[in-house]
Amino acid sequence: MRRPALYSSSRPAPAQQETPAAQPAPETAATSPAPSRRSRLSASSPMLLWAAIAVLAALLATSLVLNLKPSQRRITQQDINAAVLKTLETQNLPSEYAKAYENIRPSVVRVVSYVKKSRVKDDKALRGHGAKPKPLGPAQGADGNAADDDEIEAGVGTGVVIVDKGIILTNLHVVSGSDTVKVTFFDGLEATATVTGVQPENDLAVLQAQKIPDDMIAATMRSAGDLLPGDKVLAVGYPFGIGPSASGGIVSGLKRSFRSPEGKQEMSNLIQFDAAANPGNSGGPLVTMDGEVVGIVTAILNPTPARTFLGIGFAVPIENAASAAGLPPF
Repeated sequence: MRRPALYSSSRPAPAQQETPAAQPAPETAATSPAPSRRSRLSASSPMLLWAAIAVLAALLATSLVLNLKPSQRRITQQDINAAVLKTLETQNLPSEYAKAYENIRPSVVRVVSYVKKSRVKDDKALRGHGAKPKPLGPAQGADGNAADDDEIEAGVGTGVVIVDKGIILTNLHVVSGSDTVKVTFFDGLEATATVTGVQPENDLAVLQAQKIPDDMIAATMRSAGDLLPGDKVLAVGYPFGIGPSASGGIVSGLKRSFRSPEGKQEMSNLIQFDAAANPGNSGGPLVTMDGEVVGIVTAILNPTPARTFLGIGFAVPIENAASAAGLPPF
């Protein structure tokens, strides 16, 4: 510890020589008073300097208190309300749906299944192939001049990246029966993907992309256990190959059951929602207003041959979808 400076008192004056008794001091010397201790303190004395500093500090503190006190003002709730109202009037804030879309967009991929042309000629080979619908416009290789080993698009769907290493969730019916699967990421990168896992009872498939973007962002998943009817949700995907497209709605019901139009499979414990979904949305994420995935869009209810959206869609809860990829439950 640094030792404080120590200051000693003024040195005593040297002892005066004795004056011979025979020679008395002059009269002026006898009448002048002896120099006092106080008179020996010079202007440079440390004691005087410290005293002056203390006085100046006290004066400065008093001045600051006097100057600040009148300017202080308590902020009231009325002031806060006025500031918030001013912000709302002068700035255009994004909607809840827009923020949710912005959060999930980097994790959504376009999934396209391809089959060899030789298989297209055999209707039985593609019977039951669920990768529908075909994207708008002519299919690749459909000009009739391609070799039988060339591949053409069989259908398009959607997927969502759940692990930043390129692990993607989609619907099984999007990729079943395909010879090749390709995914397109948010930045335009196209990569071949392989099916690494399936969960037929929930119409789910897990893909592994062979290439991924450098800045790959995986979606955030959230348990669907606390969802309630009326909660806002957003469906993102590639309806009819157009996208990515977003549609907003609410949770219409929980623990619903659905049987495919072919009657081959019945799924249960589904999330019912009314955000618009059409063929091509299959495999896409159903997200909350925070952009967190609570389900994978898997089916729409339409008793007519059109198979388009009539207001009732279904999604597999993310708990089931995550287990398909071998991820731990929430």
